[in-house]
Amino acid sequence: MLLHLLAIIAGLAVLVWSADKFVDGASGLAHHLGVPTLLIGILIIGFGTSAPEIVVSIISASQGNPGLALGNAYGSNIANIALVLGITALISPIAIQSQVVRKELPILLAVTAVAVLLLLNRWIGVFEGIILLSILAVLVGASIWQAKAGKDDNIVADVEQELADKVMTRKQATTWVIVGLVLLMVSSRFLVWGAVGLAQAFGVSDLIIGLTVVAIGTSLPELVSSIAAARKGEHDMILGNIIGSNVFNTLAVVGIAAVIHPLSVAADVLTRDIPVMVFLTLLLFAMCWRFKLKQDGKHISRAEGGSLLLIYAGYTFWLVQTAILAN
Repeated sequence: MLLHLLAIIAGLAVLVWSADKFVDGASGLAHHLGVPTLLIGILIIGFGTSAPEIVVSIISASQGNPGLALGNAYGSNIANIALVLGITALISPIAIQSQVVRKELPILLAVTAVAVLLLLNRWIGVFEGIILLSILAVLVGASIWQAKAGKDDNIVADVEQELADKVMTRKQATTWVIVGLVLLMVSSRFLVWGAVGLAQAFGVSDLIIGLTVVAIGTSLPELVSSIAAARKGEHDMILGNIIGSNVFNTLAVVGIAAVIHPLSVAADVLTRDIPVMVFLTLLLFAMCWRFKLKQDGKHISRAEGGSLLLIYAGYTFWLVQTAILAN
């Protein structure tokens, strides 16, 4: 059991680090190859931030552990809203931008609704995976079109600043792409092996491990970046990044895993985890919608952050109780 626990800790640490290096290398290499800054921002950096969840879910699904794959995706969504936003709001109230209320949150709500409908038959096969990935393709295409039309210059400006801060030669960028990708695969295999072994050692399902240990671990990049932004007073992108991560998790992580290997859905996912994810998504919408109704309510307050953390603590306790009763 100790060996499995060490594999999880080491796997998560290397996974997060290698994903960051892979994104840096891929962005730098794309820049040297003349890829437009807009595409680097939307495709490479956008997909890259969800690389840990994507790779872990692909390996989990291909090895016959659908619970770990789904637990990783939906558990990360729950952790992003309740844990990451909760902790960040406690440090500093999170500013709400009007674009989040008008565009990004409705997209997350629609994507969540589609995910629920596809889960009702307790099976996510190749067809369902293609539907999820097709929706993602439409959203990415719409983002590219909107940015090219000059309706959203923030992406280009942010990516140009990031590329300027991390200057790489072509050789360095290529090296980090290769090293990052190799370490992503190796660390993910260690993480999945450790998670499955730990689940067997404690006599719990791999779904529980995916919803807790793995989901929190793969959400660490969002937590670290959100806390850093809150301390610097840079609130503009916090909420947008969390919402974007949840959209990618729901569409890309589950979609790619399902296309590679169909996923059977445990009953607990429908009766426990999906309702919690939907409730938190609606709660986030309600918190942000207040922005349009109340002029002085332009942030997620510390009290609301505390309530999100209490919900996450209650959900985690529910998972622990489920695991205990199962034994």
